[in-house]
Amino acid sequence: MAKRDKQAVGHRLLAAFREAGAVEVAPDILLPAETLLDLYGEDIRARAYVTSDPIRGEVMLRPDFTVPVVQMHMDGGAEPARYCYLGEIFRKQDTGETRPDHQRDNEYLQAGFELFSREPGADAEVFALFHRLLAPYGLRAVMGDMALMLDAVAGLPLPAPRRDALIHHVWRPRRFARLLERFSSPTAQRDFPSASGSWAGLRGEDEMEARIARIAADAGTPPLDPVWTTRLQRLFALNGPADEALRNLQALQGELPAIAPAVARIEARLSAIAARGIEPASVHFDASHGRTTMEYYDGFTFTFVARDHAGWPPVASGGRYDALTAVLGKGQRIPAVGGIVRPGLLAELEGV
Repeated sequence: MAKRDKQAVGHRLLAAFREAGAVEVAPDILLPAETLLDLYGEDIRARAYVTSDPIRGEVMLRPDFTVPVVQMHMDGGAEPARYCYLGEIFRKQDTGETRPDHQRDNEYLQAGFELFSREPGADAEVFALFHRLLAPYGLRAVMGDMALMLDAVAGLPLPAPRRDALIHHVWRPRRFARLLERFSSPTAQRDFPSASGSWAGLRGEDEMEARIARIAADAGTPPLDPVWTTRLQRLFALNGPADEALRNLQALQGELPAIAPAVARIEARLSAIAARGIEPASVHFDASHGRTTMEYYDGFTFTFVARDHAGWPPVASGGRYDALTAVLGKGQRIPAVGGIVRPGLLAELEGV
């Protein structure tokens, strides 16, 4: 695939995003590492290229566009706006990567659209825009809603520290499962060292005492009734045509009352999508959709995947990230939703 082919596809997408009212922006390729580390913790180092600059300090090669676009927008205020962009992003490869060089993800072109809006139909507008642009490629549309999982976990009958720990690991399914299993098992009382003992290590005495106190308090917490684990597993496994999935969610909310607001939003979103000419039955709904993507998605999520290319990443993906605007807004916030497309993959599909 010639480089000019994906650039041509990218510029077509960019023109369509501009026609949808977006202003084109071009965030720096080198970004301050501090912001991303504050948002995602040290886990981001495994996916990003990090280096040290003698003047700017620790920096990263741009791992995505959304965070710098949100930061740019929130620095200028929290008013409605829409942006688009086209450029390279950089991600480290997993050990053992076997895909051909031209399909690898360590550096690839990305075109995107971000909408900052308080309008209730913003999710449907963004999804319909991507659906229209990608319709010629015969992709499979998948959607979900991270609020389902976040609200379900927040509604568990657990002490706040345990709920917070589970919520923190929602995006790490294996860690989440281990933690849920531990919280559902009887916890034995244990003996702990007293403050009169000698201390060793880098942490201060106050930190160690506080940690011991938290562990001791947690040891006496009764286990979570296994019925809640079963209900969560049913929720996480729920998938199918969006209209059918909605009916199943409405039935499940009787056992998981905390998800009722998210289910109502999903129903309204599907109605808005249908009003834009997209049949909900043609969209696949996956309740666990978004669990392995960037952690800033906290609501609606979507992807478009190539049907006959099982080894490919999504051709397009996106979602809602309201909390991110609050984190970067320094006291201001505005609802936001957006998405990206990989022009290189579209260029390959055009060449088939």
